[in-house]
Amino acid sequence: MKKVCVTVFVALLLVSGAGAVSAQDVTLSSHDGNVEISGNLLGFDGEFYRVETIYGELTVDGSGVVCAGPGCPDLEAFVARVTFSGSPTIGRLLLPALLEAFAIREGYDMQVEPRDGAETVFTLADLEADRVVGEFIFRLTNSDEGFADLLANVADIAMSMREIGSDEVALGRDAGLGDLTGRGRARVMALDALVPVVSPSNPVQSITLPDLSAVLSGKITNWAILGGPDAPIAVHLYDRRTGLGQVSESRLLRPAGTLPSDTVSRHPNGLALAAAVMADPFALGITSQAEAGNTWPLNLSGSCGFALRATRRAVKTEDYPLTVPMFLYLPARRLPKLVRDFLSYLPDPSAQLVIRRAGFVDQMPEEIAINAQGDRFANAIARAGGDISLDDLKRMVEVLFPLKRLTTTFRFETGSARLDAQSRSNVQQLARALELGLYDARRIVFVGFSDGEGAAVANQRIARQRAVTVRKAVVAAAETANLTRLSVETEAFGEAMPMACDDTSWGRSINRRVEIWVR
Repeated sequence: MKKVCVTVFVALLLVSGAGAVSAQDVTLSSHDGNVEISGNLLGFDGEFYRVETIYGELTVDGSGVVCAGPGCPDLEAFVARVTFSGSPTIGRLLLPALLEAFAIREGYDMQVEPRDGAETVFTLADLEADRVVGEFIFRLTNSDEGFADLLANVADIAMSMREIGSDEVALGRDAGLGDLTGRGRARVMALDALVPVVSPSNPVQSITLPDLSAVLSGKITNWAILGGPDAPIAVHLYDRRTGLGQVSESRLLRPAGTLPSDTVSRHPNGLALAAAVMADPFALGITSQAEAGNTWPLNLSGSCGFALRATRRAVKTEDYPLTVPMFLYLPARRLPKLVRDFLSYLPDPSAQLVIRRAGFVDQMPEEIAINAQGDRFANAIARAGGDISLDDLKRMVEVLFPLKRLTTTFRFETGSARLDAQSRSNVQQLARALELGLYDARRIVFVGFSDGEGAAVANQRIARQRAVTVRKAVVAAAETANLTRLSVETEAFGEAMPMACDDTSWGRSINRRVEIWVR
């Protein structure tokens, strides 16, 4: 057989802390010598080589070739390296805590080395083999910088407190990264929540979302209007470049068509924001629940009497309207096996417990008995009347009484039939549970609810359509599940159990949902 040669000279960017660039020439030869590929090494994950050729990027199984040239890695001393860049909320505490738990489980020793104010290296070592097996580098910047580093190939994984923007998606395609919104490219690793906070000395205990929006925009400037002292309100927000700063504006100001006041004080992180609020009895800030410190969180109230707190269950179910998913965005290329093992560990129950202990909200489904949902049913009775009759409520109780509600809930983007980010993650998680047989021999019911706008008959129909749509999405994602081993049903109760007031767009979006009930 004639030898096949592919030779190419393409520069490889190997970015160090100083941004150095060097070419990595290699020649990969098959064991029988019939195939030879010469080019520039783009990466090696411990198993596969990535080489740039005139035909494009090739991925070659390392077990089938011999590598020669100055760019060849040392196979016996291979160190898996990965760089995370972006949100400090994720990279300062949560991921290091998960990495430490992963290292303990796998029997590795972990050492921490701060390199500068924004970068820390976590080294995993196999003490028995007396060698380093992995380096996890965390660059704590903000969500914008995390995506920029991912697009520039400076980072392997972006940490973000917001979804990727359409402009960043387009730049990713132009940079050859493919569709960053595609399946498997974004992972919701945990949940957080935006909470309005004040100094503990402030007598105000709750605030409506419309009033909160008015405070941020400068339309309400005195605490007296909110039932507090006659004093000006000092507003504190995250920096606009941070994911939480952007989410704060998109969730609280954009629906009202307003902009933040020019007098707002901005902070680079939650620690600085919490310190500023604690130092001023007349301050109000919007911060991450996990970084609220000793500030006092305000309940979100409504004119119809509802009051919502950012409890763990309320955040997990998205019953609390300002839930914030915490994202990891991944490249299309293969990551080193050690890194893939770490990412595969994140959904593990032990990892979810670490997430909870770190002060964030995990995604492990919980079952809530109906007798622990008295407030919800009391609200349903209090709001009954008109289109919702006593018979409607009676039917709902009869259907749901033998069941338990899962914290897995599905909600939709505002003004759209598309599931929101957390709910899209829930589709994959519930589908995976079905594939693993976790609900075998059980009854699982997709229950649709609507807001109260419009006729009750139409709302009932829409709620059922939503439940059917979500059920189909989950079943389609559960490709290997044996659905004959369980009962999968659909129900709907329209506007019979509101979670919030219907007099605001926020309240209506909370009420439009599909819940999962099981027996």
